[in-house]
Amino acid sequence: MAALSGIRVIDVSQYEAGPSCTQILAWLGADVIKVEAPGVGDRSRGASRDHPELDAPFFLTLNHNKRSVTCDLKKEAGRQLLRGLLEHGDVFVENFAPGTIERLGFGYDDVRSLNPRLVYAQVKGFPAEGPHAQYLAHDQVVQAMGGMMSMTGWPGGPPTKPGPTIADNGAGLHLAIAILAALLQRRDTNRGQLVRTSLQGCLIGLTRSAYAVHFADGEPVPRLGNRSLMGFSTPSEAFPCKGGGPNDYCFIFVNGTIPAQWNALVRVMEQPALATDPRFATNADRLRNQDALAEVIGAWTRQHHKDDVMAKLQAAGVPAGAVRDSVELTHDEDLRRSGVFAAVDHPDRGRYVVPGWPVVMSDCPVALRHPPRLGADNETVYGELLGLAPGRVAQLRDEGVI
Repeated sequence: MAALSGIRVIDVSQYEAGPSCTQILAWLGADVIKVEAPGVGDRSRGASRDHPELDAPFFLTLNHNKRSVTCDLKKEAGRQLLRGLLEHGDVFVENFAPGTIERLGFGYDDVRSLNPRLVYAQVKGFPAEGPHAQYLAHDQVVQAMGGMMSMTGWPGGPPTKPGPTIADNGAGLHLAIAILAALLQRRDTNRGQLVRTSLQGCLIGLTRSAYAVHFADGEPVPRLGNRSLMGFSTPSEAFPCKGGGPNDYCFIFVNGTIPAQWNALVRVMEQPALATDPRFATNADRLRNQDALAEVIGAWTRQHHKDDVMAKLQAAGVPAGAVRDSVELTHDEDLRRSGVFAAVDHPDRGRYVVPGWPVVMSDCPVALRHPPRLGADNETVYGELLGLAPGRVAQLRDEGVI
């Protein structure tokens, strides 16, 4: 039996922050019922660049192991269907624009009156108590407002967003953890509660180690490219390797508090003179002469393939990692065997490979299922939970309610 067997999640969220949260709950065994607008669904279904008539890869990566029903919340009959689902739910998740869910009649107080045991979970762009509570938000907007862009990039260059959508996924993780805690607390209190977070708040939490630099001198955290933000380690860079491709690099990180790592690097490079070179004799010397050191190490790494650099250094006890791109990672058989990536068979898309659930639990078996087609579970869910006969479901479909 899966860890969250018996937990039902009513999910009206879309795009990424909410769906990334509910996908975690689904991977843990919860019955996640995705409530979507008829004919349109989660807006991310239509974000396809390759086959506009099919669900987009963006949607597919975030909605495995869920069921889908359609429900027009602009119609009273549709709102009545959602009320019925909420009466049978354990968790409600929404991430509409600020004020939308309240206008539809499903604010926290409204839902609590329907089901006092329901955990009501919200994720917005900014804290509800702050001046930006009504601002619209996307991941990149919050990366700017949450400080991450100011810390990312090269010295003298512009603020830069990291490639991944860290704000959305970070908020999804935080929200899932809080939901699990609220469900655990409900065992003792027999009541649900409001669980609310913001992309901005979660992003700041994810960058907390950077604030150690800020606290030290009160200045804004600087942009340092690939070099260590903590300022006690060098080298700490991605060095170019043989091949010269855009990702033919190996990241080398020598901890300045562990002198043995520097000595091991010198041995692997077969340049013993570096150990006594006054520019690099101590970690403080190396920090003062980072550019010169980078030239020396880069001249060596360019003679070797990135995997060879990584293997040699790791064997000697020096932290190093070859830069992997998305193609290399998705074709990595070891990552597939471990479940970090998973192959999925989809009725429309065929077989594709996506990031899976990277957590191993010895007593929580959950098979990966493809994301649902829009409204695929209307008859099943409305029949199971609300007792609607197939004829009534067909009538609602004809009326445009579902």
